[in-house]
Amino acid sequence: MCLLLSKCCTAALAAVFLCSPAHAADPGALPPVDLSSPALPAALDAQVGYEALAGLPAAQREAFRERLIAVEVDLANSPGFGVELVDGRPEARYRMAFNNVAEGWNWYPQADPQREDYYHAKFLPLKSVSVERGEYVHEDKIGEPQRMKVNWRYDYFLAFENLYDFYPRAADDDAGFAAALPAETPAGAVRMLALASLSEPYVSESTTFWKATHGTPTDFTLKKRYLIGQLQAVCFVDAASGRVLARLQRKTAP
Repeated sequence: MCLLLSKCCTAALAAVFLCSPAHAADPGALPPVDLSSPALPAALDAQVGYEALAGLPAAQREAFRERLIAVEVDLANSPGFGVELVDGRPEARYRMAFNNVAEGWNWYPQADPQREDYYHAKFLPLKSVSVERGEYVHEDKIGEPQRMKVNWRYDYFLAFENLYDFYPRAADDDAGFAAALPAETPAGAVRMLALASLSEPYVSESTTFWKATHGTPTDFTLKKRYLIGQLQAVCFVDAASGRVLARLQRKTAP
């Protein structure tokens, strides 16, 4: 059985390194991200950022409008990412054709597919956190009581609507972020950072629940949590040294 509950939260960010949502908002506590600097900005932990955003009162949110953050993309959960040789030189490519935010608030059934996507907002995966929440005894099949586990998973994403500020919209499964890398870049040694400016509603969460059955004795709750903003830049980074190998800026001014 699948029950779908969704809710949108509006709030603002207290600080990059604050875990307590009750902490007073301090706009100066968020280290600024300078888009013009070649230096690698510090990455915000997606879970910490989301909890801080969701926990702040709405009255404080305006202090964080368009605040720039940097988040690391989870390449291990990104089947569309790869480093390939193009004309003898390594190229990082992150395909975005299937990275649609499949939530009700993002579905536009009246969209003209020749001009726009049915799903306006796209996502980049940031982090997944699994939590075991105990177990209980239940008789799903008559006469056969069994132990049912309770598992939760939190998936964190960056959601943004301005994908086509980076490349032209096209019906191409290979379309996405692409950047040439230095010739000496070793395979599998690339990280990816996304730089975004926060925008309302700042965060959103949806919840899907699967009830345990005799054949699958686990109650499973999946929470999808989104940090919401406008994507400003994408950086491909040397995983060992932290050196920026390539940077893609949005082509349309904010």
